[in-house]
Amino acid sequence: MRNKLLFTVLFLVFAYPLFAQTYITNVTIADVEKQKLVPNQTVLITRDLISKIQSGKVKIPEDAVVIDGKGKYLLPGLTDAHVHFFQNGGLYTRPDVINLRSEVPYEKEMKLAHQTMEDKLKRYLQNGITNVIDVGASYSYLKQREAFKNKDNVPSIYMTGPLLTTYEPKAYENLKDEAPFSLVKTVDDGIKMVQEQLPYHPDFIKIWYIVGADGLETEASARKNLPIIKSIIDEAHRNNLKVAVHATERITAQLAVENGCDFLVHSVDDEIVKDDFVQLLKKNKTILCPTLEVFNGYENTLGQKLKISDHELQTADPFQLGTLLDLRHLSDTVLVNKYKAHMNSEKEVARMTKVNTISSENLKKLSDAGVLIATGTDAGNIGTLHASSYLNEVIAMQKSGMSNWKIIQASTINGAKILNKENEFGTVSVGKKANLILLDANPVDTIENLSKIDRVINNGVVFNPESIIEETPLALVQRQLNAYNLRNIEAFLEPYAEDVEIYTYPDKLTGKGKAQMRKNYAAMFEKVPNLHCELLGRIVQGNIVIDKERVQFGKEIVEAVAIYHIENNKIKKVYFVD
Repeated sequence: MRNKLLFTVLFLVFAYPLFAQTYITNVTIADVEKQKLVPNQTVLITRDLISKIQSGKVKIPEDAVVIDGKGKYLLPGLTDAHVHFFQNGGLYTRPDVINLRSEVPYEKEMKLAHQTMEDKLKRYLQNGITNVIDVGASYSYLKQREAFKNKDNVPSIYMTGPLLTTYEPKAYENLKDEAPFSLVKTVDDGIKMVQEQLPYHPDFIKIWYIVGADGLETEASARKNLPIIKSIIDEAHRNNLKVAVHATERITAQLAVENGCDFLVHSVDDEIVKDDFVQLLKKNKTILCPTLEVFNGYENTLGQKLKISDHELQTADPFQLGTLLDLRHLSDTVLVNKYKAHMNSEKEVARMTKVNTISSENLKKLSDAGVLIATGTDAGNIGTLHASSYLNEVIAMQKSGMSNWKIIQASTINGAKILNKENEFGTVSVGKKANLILLDANPVDTIENLSKIDRVINNGVVFNPESIIEETPLALVQRQLNAYNLRNIEAFLEPYAEDVEIYTYPDKLTGKGKAQMRKNYAAMFEKVPNLHCELLGRIVQGNIVIDKERVQFGKEIVEAVAIYHIENNKIKKVYFVD
C-alpha cells in the first residue's frame, strides 16, 4: 500500500509538466481581497487550476500557450448571484404580471426557456460571468442543470428548487415539475417541502416571503407567516443547506435574518434601515444582493420608455430583447394602454423614484458598514435580460455610492462566499479554479470596463468572447431590427458590411455603403414620429433571411418584404419588395 502511494505521488510530480499549461505574462492582477493592483505578474494555469503566480523573468516551455497580458488586467470570473432560468427576460415571461397568453401561450414560453438555457449560459460566459446562482428554479431545471456539469463553455450553475411561499400566483398553479413555486400553508408543509427537494440536490433553499396577500397589514402578515418561514429555515439548516429569502420590506428582512436567513436576495425598499438592522446583518454574516435594476425593467418595458444600451443590443438574446418592443403593435390595445398609463402616471413615477432612492441609500449604508454585498441581477424578469443586464446592475451600484473596489468584491469573492466556495474561486490565487477574465482596461478606474473583455478563462480553457456565441444570419437581422425600433443608428449599422448594397427588388441599386445608410437612416430616426417595424413573418434559408414587415412612419403604415443576404457574418445586400 505504501509503495502504491509513493508511486502515485511520483507520477504526479513527473507528469505535472505534461499537463496543458497556459501562461499569462506581464499582467496586472486585481487582488480583490486587499483592494490593490499588482503589476507585472505571470500567472501559470495548469489544467483547470492556477498553479503559480510570480513576478520577474519566467522560463516558459516551448509547448505552452502564452497570452501577453501587457496593459491588461486579470480578475476572477464574475458571479451573477441572482438569476432565474425559468424566465426568459422578455415580454411574455411573467403571465402573473401581464397576461399575454393570447399572444404567446405560456406553455410555449416555458418550452423556449428550456431550449435556450444553453444559449443563456454561453451569454453569461461571454460577459465574463463564470458562476451563476439561480435563486428560484423548478425540479425540471434541477434535472436539466446536470447536462451542463463539467462543460467548459458554460458557467458553473448553483440552483435552488421551487420557491417555498405562502402565496402562489394562479398563473403557476398545477405546473408539476415546471412549477417555480411550492405553496406552503403550515409548518409541517414547510418541513415536508424542504425534504421533497433533497433528492434533487439543490445547492440551497429559497423562500418567497410575500406579505399582504392575506389581507393583513405588512407586519401583521409577516408575523403570522413567521412560524412557517422559521420551520423552512430550520429544516434546511438541519440538512446543511443555506437559505435565501426574498424580502423587500424591512420587517420581513429583519425577521428572516433573526431566524437564520443566510442570503437576502433584494434590497429593503420601504424604509431607510436603522443601525440595529445593519448590525444584525453583520452579526449574522448575512449576505445581501441588492438587485437595484430589476423593477426598472418592468416599469420601462410596460411603460414603453425603454432605453437599451449599445452593450445590451450587442450581447443580449436579440429575440427576447425584441419582444420588449412588441407593446407597440399588440392587438389588445386596451390592456397595453392601461399598463402604459399606469407606469407613466405621476403616482407610479413618484413611487418608483422613492423605491429607487431608498434602495440605493440602503445599499450605500450597508456597504459602508461592512455588510457583505453580492452582485446579482434577478435576470429573467421582464426587461432584465440574461447576462447583458449585469453591466447595468454594477453601474447602478456605483451610482448608489459604492466604490469600484467594493463592487468588484461584490462581483467576485463575495459571490463565492454565498455558498462557502471562497476557497475554490473568487480571487486570482494559487490553487483556485482558473475561472478568470482578462480585461483591456482598468475597472478600478471605470466600472464599465468590466465589459471590455479580451479573454474569458473557464476551467482553465481560454475563450475569445466573440467566439462563444455563434453568429447567425437570423441574429444579425434581428439585432438591426431591434436597433431600428429603438432609433439607435450605431447599433442599427453594426450588423451591416461596410460596402453593403441596398436594392429595390429585383435589381435596382438605390444605395451603397454604410456612410449612405447612416445619412438616410439617421435623418429618419431623428425626424419621423411613430417609427416602428412589426415583424409579420420570417423565412430563413441558409445565409438569406426574408422578413415580411409592417412599418409605421408617422400616420402612414406600409407592408413590405425585406430580403437580407449575409456574407462573412455581415449583412451584405438588402432587397426591398414593395
